[in-house]
Amino acid sequence: MPAAADAGESKRFRPRESISFSERRASVSSEVVYNELRESSGDTLVPGLMDLLAQFAKAFSYLFPVYLTGYFGLSLTWIAFGLILWIWWKRNRGWKFARWQTALQFLEDEKFVITNEIKQDLPAWVHFPDIERVEWLNKIVKQAWPYFGMYLEKFFKDNIEPSICRSNVCLKTFNFAKLNFGEKPPRISGVKVYTDQVDKRQVIIDLQISYVGDCEINVEVKKVCKAGLKGMQLHGTLRVILEPLSNQMPLVGAVTLFFIRRPVLEINWTGLTNLLDIPGFNELSDTKIIDTIASYMVLPNRFTCPLINGVNVSQLRFPLPHGVVRIYLNKAADLISKDTYLMGMVQGKSDPYALIRVGTQTFRSKTIKVNLNPEWYEIYEAVVHEAPGQDLELELFDEDPDKDDFLGSLVIDLGEVMKDRVVEEWFPLNDVEHGKVQLKLEWLSLVTDLEREPKKTLPGQSNAILVVYLDSACHLPRNQFEFTNNESSVKKKNKLNYIKSIKKANSEPSCSVQLVVGNSMQESKICYNTSSPIWEQAFVFFIKNVHSEQLSLEIKDKDWECALGILTIPLYQLLKASNLTLDQRFPLEHSGPNSLVKLKMVLRILTTEEPDPDSVNTGLNALKKGPISIKKKKTGSQPNTPPPTLGSPDVPETCGNSTVCDPMEKEERLSKDGDEIKSELPISPTQSSSSDALKDMTRTTVESSLTISNLDPQQLTNGVALNEESLGKIQLTVRYSTARHSLIVIVHCCRSLISCSNDGSDPYVRLYLLPDKSWSGRRRTHVKKKTVDPQYDEKFEFTVSIGEIPKRKLDIAVKNNRSFGSHERKELGKVLIDIPNDKLTPGFTEWYKLTNDGLPRTATENL
Repeated sequence: MPAAADAGESKRFRPRESISFSERRASVSSEVVYNELRESSGDTLVPGLMDLLAQFAKAFSYLFPVYLTGYFGLSLTWIAFGLILWIWWKRNRGWKFARWQTALQFLEDEKFVITNEIKQDLPAWVHFPDIERVEWLNKIVKQAWPYFGMYLEKFFKDNIEPSICRSNVCLKTFNFAKLNFGEKPPRISGVKVYTDQVDKRQVIIDLQISYVGDCEINVEVKKVCKAGLKGMQLHGTLRVILEPLSNQMPLVGAVTLFFIRRPVLEINWTGLTNLLDIPGFNELSDTKIIDTIASYMVLPNRFTCPLINGVNVSQLRFPLPHGVVRIYLNKAADLISKDTYLMGMVQGKSDPYALIRVGTQTFRSKTIKVNLNPEWYEIYEAVVHEAPGQDLELELFDEDPDKDDFLGSLVIDLGEVMKDRVVEEWFPLNDVEHGKVQLKLEWLSLVTDLEREPKKTLPGQSNAILVVYLDSACHLPRNQFEFTNNESSVKKKNKLNYIKSIKKANSEPSCSVQLVVGNSMQESKICYNTSSPIWEQAFVFFIKNVHSEQLSLEIKDKDWECALGILTIPLYQLLKASNLTLDQRFPLEHSGPNSLVKLKMVLRILTTEEPDPDSVNTGLNALKKGPISIKKKKTGSQPNTPPPTLGSPDVPETCGNSTVCDPMEKEERLSKDGDEIKSELPISPTQSSSSDALKDMTRTTVESSLTISNLDPQQLTNGVALNEESLGKIQLTVRYSTARHSLIVIVHCCRSLISCSNDGSDPYVRLYLLPDKSWSGRRRTHVKKKTVDPQYDEKFEFTVSIGEIPKRKLDIAVKNNRSFGSHERKELGKVLIDIPNDKLTPGFTEWYKLTNDGLPRTATENL
């Protein structure tokens, strides 16, 4: 016992360090369990006690009136009266609460409430559109239209008329003889307000405008030339953005207006402009007017009116694009046949090509000859400024010498593509009996994270975009012709003397800006008669290599035909800037000592993102019915679109994303799509004689055709998938003559050109010294008949100072001299050459590969 007691005492009083780990863990776990039980019992005990007290209070409130009735000896009639009063109050309150809940539910989901209350099927004419009628707004516009017309008359007289007079010397006497905007106001056919996927500080409204007016506008020049219009029609969708929302009256910081796509315009001309109603001229005149409207009011251009102070108007007018859509035009199947023979007795096939539009950006595919199941495998990239809102429009035509026949169309909502990120489907064609086209659409987001830059891209694909906001310039020189070019051309000096005689009173320059990134060149509008021009324009460029490309800017005077200043900014400087943005004034080279230009440059990386897991893959749900402008082309006169400059029916086959087209991969892909129809592989005559031609045809790359937001819609861009090995090569000698102050280019010969017919081609070489692409700066060789290996040995001179050579490029194109109306290929290949200074005086002779886009290539031989 003592020993046991001693052991117990020793165990009881031994130090903490000597307690075993198992004993310590048991004690800690018991304490944790005890605490958890105490907390859980406390958590359940308190609510249970409260519920018990609530039940006791409720029972007491019911029984206490009965007790009082018995205590005071009252009759049971009072109890029955009180019970009836309580039941009536309870039922009335329940009805009121039900009406309140129904009103809230109806406000939140009108469609669900109606379909849930009406148990039977609703008739077909009952639908719930997201576009609403606003007759009340049309009544307001009709009442206020006379006063709005008076405002427009004053605006035309005070603003537009002086600007036209300043634009040209011959228009100094221009004036509006009559301005009457009529009694018929524009109508708003429908309104759609966007609430999903928009910023909380903005309101986006789409107005469907329809104006059939009786306006009358007459103009005069020297009271001799009289012209005008009497009545016009305008139909389009006008987007109104109210942002930023503010806590100051009128609660909106600014109003931004623009047309999502080009409106439909029809004008009834009077006076001398009646000539514009002649067939052929009317389409040309309407197109020019629409182009003018588009330069101000069609995406990406916007009109912004600030309502409160402190609003950044430039940011609202030129916001960053929402993204870029990469379009893979793969193939089509089961197209309708339009070509016939023997007076329609024999049914033929079609020669299909595709037109793709995204806003003002237009692409044209190559033409596939005599094929109802064409395969293109071409890639295009387009900037999307508004999503949802902008659509992708695709039309297929059969190429003919007189009029191209309509083969179908479709419209895809790019807002749905933005949700799904990647859409790859067979889309059925509208307005035709049968036909479908396979497209793959990728949505590319704009990010600032350089680590997300794609490591590998296919040839021609971009990995970034550059947005340039050209604001203004100041302190420009009035004339630097003699100092910038150092030329003494008699013709130019005579022209300058003529211009000086006209501009005695005002010698301020009329400036425009030419911006060049890689092979993309854009030009700003002209600001007349000012040495401090304000342009306020935005330009977008696709970038293939951020580390090697640069922005070249040149300010040019329209009248003096000289450069007033140049600026070169390597794009890698933006990689070190905050948020990949540079916003400052840059000093100009070869200009005045204080000449500055204000620019804002924004670089964004293009990357693909994973789709939202909560969104449902739309696929074919993104398909929309074609707009009126597309459907009219089926019945109206479709002008004969010129054949693509870089396309050809003899085109080898490529496999979309793949750089090399493996026949086994093609068979596996076709086996997965049971409804796909195999298309025959066309082989060019020059390749058919070689036993290895089929192998060479599989080694092709996909060339992408890119566009910019300010591209004129008439300038159709081609996306082609051609074998660059088959385009041939050209041998040139380039040297500079200091005695003659001219650049000498000798065109020796071409080898292995593409054959455009069974007898070969009729090639000639066209030369430009960029950026001069005027007719006087054009040079060309003689035409060599029926050959693919022409020999020229012709010399050409370009008058230019040696200091200007680094800013110039040689644009060499080999073309086929085809007859009028011929379907033969026009362009055989192209090359752009940077002229090195170290080789100018001795000269150099090199072979250059001909390519589709003219990108410079390393010389294959150096003689």
